[in-house]
Amino acid sequence: MSFLREKQTKYYMIFLTNCCLLLLISLLGVSALQTQKLKQVTIKRENTMISCLLDQGVSEKQLAEALKNESTTKAGTELLMKMGHSNDTVTVLFPVVKKEICSVWMILVGVGILFSGVMLVGTILFLRKREQFYQDASLVIMQYAQGQFDHHLPGKQEGTIYQLFDAIEQLALSLQAKSELEYKAKVFLENMISNISHQLKTPLAALQMYTEILMEEPDHPQTVNKFSYKSMQSIERMEQLIQSLLKMTRLDTGNIQFEKEKAFVLGLVEDASRELMERAKKEQKKIWIAESTKEMIDCDLSWTREAIGNVIKNAIDHTENGGCIWIDWYQTPAMLRIRIRDNGCGIKEEDIHHIFKKFYRSKNSSDRQGIGLGLPLAKAIVEGQGGIISVKSHVEGTTFTLSFPVVISD
Repeated sequence: MSFLREKQTKYYMIFLTNCCLLLLISLLGVSALQTQKLKQVTIKRENTMISCLLDQGVSEKQLAEALKNESTTKAGTELLMKMGHSNDTVTVLFPVVKKEICSVWMILVGVGILFSGVMLVGTILFLRKREQFYQDASLVIMQYAQGQFDHHLPGKQEGTIYQLFDAIEQLALSLQAKSELEYKAKVFLENMISNISHQLKTPLAALQMYTEILMEEPDHPQTVNKFSYKSMQSIERMEQLIQSLLKMTRLDTGNIQFEKEKAFVLGLVEDASRELMERAKKEQKKIWIAESTKEMIDCDLSWTREAIGNVIKNAIDHTENGGCIWIDWYQTPAMLRIRIRDNGCGIKEEDIHHIFKKFYRSKNSSDRQGIGLGLPLAKAIVEGQGGIISVKSHVEGTTFTLSFPVVISD
């Protein structure tokens, strides 16, 4: 009887039980009252009969014996029948009995009407409240169907109806999560299309301009070589942009499964910086790598190499000619930390909280290389493996720290 656990139903059942108890008590009271009246009528009738018999000369002894007698005789029964007093006689022919019966019926009818009215009013109020309860719940469910989740069904109570509401709430949570996911996917797609369009606009415009110049100057080898080189740079920038955007998209949508394996940190850092060494040399910048060979890291080597390379490239972009980038690492009981420091221009305080946002470029970076995706990509890679990337900066340079969890071997 789990339905009795529901609050409104429980209160209604208590109301009905109380009504039944009151009705029973009322009937017992009426019965006691009528018994007392019947007793009074009987005594009055006996008094009348005895008074009449005394007037007829019947002795008191005979009257006392008659009152005590509990047996009947055939002659007595026949006499009563001749007088019209038998079980078949209509009740209305007994004036005294008729009066008492009418009184009993009036009381019983009154009690019945009273309690019927109370139960009817109570039932109507219960059904009305229950109907309003269902209408409110129906309105909330309709809002759920329309994707509105501001209101919720009543819950955390006992009863079958609340179990149903809890199940609907779970379904609503799933719908809300799905709706939010779809909205985020839509916003992500819109932002991605907008970013791609904006970022490709400049190199495409430059490529178009270079092509027009090449078409107008076919007989000038120096011009052709110069703008062919510029065209290749624009193409390389577009390719880099598209590749970075594809990587960011795969990371943001959770389509990347990092496959971790153990490797020496030194080898990983050397691999990540190898392609950047030549550029640093051309720009008269030096990359210094620590010689520690014992520390190992547990990570996805390919993606982690990408993250480290992006941070090193960012350091090169923001370091003047003759500058230096230092890379070292150390291990704590819980984390393996890789530090990448430079003695460049540093990051201003108003910019440091935005550097990991996609396509963010500070005012001081307008003349620097880069498209604003390297650091966000590095952050997504590190955090996707359960790590943390942090930055500290001052006027003498910037330090990025890539922290990876240490896996304790059994």
